[in-house]
Amino acid sequence: MPAFSNATLQLLSTLVIVIFALMVIFVRLHAAKKPTSARKILIPPLGMTTGFLMFAFPFMRIPLTYAIIAFLFGCLFSIPLIASSKMERIDGQVYLRRSPAFIIVLLVLLILRLALHTYIESYVTIPQTGSLFFILAFGMLLPWRVLMYQRYRKFVNQSDSTLRSVTES
Repeated sequence: MPAFSNATLQLLSTLVIVIFALMVIFVRLHAAKKPTSARKILIPPLGMTTGFLMFAFPFMRIPLTYAIIAFLFGCLFSIPLIASSKMERIDGQVYLRRSPAFIIVLLVLLILRLALHTYIESYVTIPQTGSLFFILAFGMLLPWRVLMYQRYRKFVNQSDSTLRSVTES
């Protein structure tokens, strides 16, 4: 494996972060065109848990306090995502309503993440920075998806009981 300088690794990691963030925005915008389900809401955090296997490698490990702080910052960053996620029923199907603020929220989070990335890399290694930001991303995704799932269940149950009462009348 060729040796890369820290500056090259930092540039490559920043490019990867930007590409993935733009992909997430693109995927989320297209997902809003299709009905959602409990499965579609819960699979991303479940799939992301496999990323914790990175901690099997010693060079990826970070102190527990760093991990807790990263997770808590992720939870804090999930608040705008939670606030901008709404659901609606169209032709009996549940859709995530596209919020104009959603793209802005994701772009602001990306800029914050990039700014923090540079700061944190001055204190830990580049692989450890990746570990921290994986935990931060998981901290953003988990509460957002859990609350979205709770809202989805409530929305479906309310809609079903409303439909039953209208049908029975």
